[in-house]
Amino acid sequence: MNKVLVLYDSKTGNTAKMAALVAEGAGSVPDTEVRLRSVDEATADDVVWCDGLAVGSPTNMGILSWKMKRFWDETMGSQWLKVDGKIACAFSTAGGWGGGMELACQSLLTVLMNFGFLVFGVTDYAARMVTLHYGAVVAREPRDNDDQASCRLLGRRLAEWTAIYCHGRRELHPALRAEERIPPQ
Repeated sequence: MNKVLVLYDSKTGNTAKMAALVAEGAGSVPDTEVRLRSVDEATADDVVWCDGLAVGSPTNMGILSWKMKRFWDETMGSQWLKVDGKIACAFSTAGGWGGGMELACQSLLTVLMNFGFLVFGVTDYAARMVTLHYGAVVAREPRDNDDQASCRLLGRRLAEWTAIYCHGRRELHPALRAEERIPPQ
């Protein structure tokens, strides 16, 4: 069984909405169990349990939120070697475009790499002109179809990579399903 954790912090509820969509995307991959946890309720055991982790944070001055940083500093510090080699990705929201969401994703990915996570971006287009090179990013809440598609794609790709690399399910490799990919226009 493939195990995915979607861990998020959300001040206004926008990142929580993204997290639910990421979890939905991960759950679309057969034989995948998904846990959705806010940073306030998550435990180190949740992170140790998963094969793959999607981490979301509101953008806070261009980086991850203080609550998410505290989780990794205080809750996960003693788990350092227990999560090495797991697969992870990031997502973020901000008040508007140009608010630093991709920088926030990079700061999340930096924290994850320091714990030994193997991190990725998505080269596929989730919709016309919507890419996820650093993770899914949304201005405010994911209200339109393109924003929602980007969140679902990130979750699905996380579940696919963990199924492939942790459970040997090579048939799920995205390159084998090229006809499903949206080309740039």
